[in-house]
Amino acid sequence: MTYWLLNAVFLGIVAVVVAVAVFRRLPVRWAAVAGAMVVVLAMTAVFDNVMIAVGLVGYDPTRISNVFVGIAPVEDFAYAIAAVLLLPALWSLLPPRRRSDRRPVDAATRAGKERP
Repeated sequence: MTYWLLNAVFLGIVAVVVAVAVFRRLPVRWAAVAGAMVVVLAMTAVFDNVMIAVGLVGYDPTRISNVFVGIAPVEDFAYAIAAVLLLPALWSLLPPRRRSDRRPVDAATRAGKERP
């Protein structure tokens, strides 16, 4: 199994969730997602290159595409892309939080005393 095939499974699931969010016209701030994508991909490029350079991570050369950003294979960026797209889409699909009608708890209530 290649890394792209493994990534295709995760990216396919992400694509379905994002498509549902887009189809339902849910409030996802895509400009913010794009900004986060730039930051996360830049950080991924830096940290993946460092981890590979010091030997923490290695890849089977027969299972990668041999396209690199520095010394990190491009397949390594799929998880960052998936996370940046999936999290805001999932957040928009969750039901909104409702405010509780309970009154705030103060120290007297916690101590077992009733409020006047």
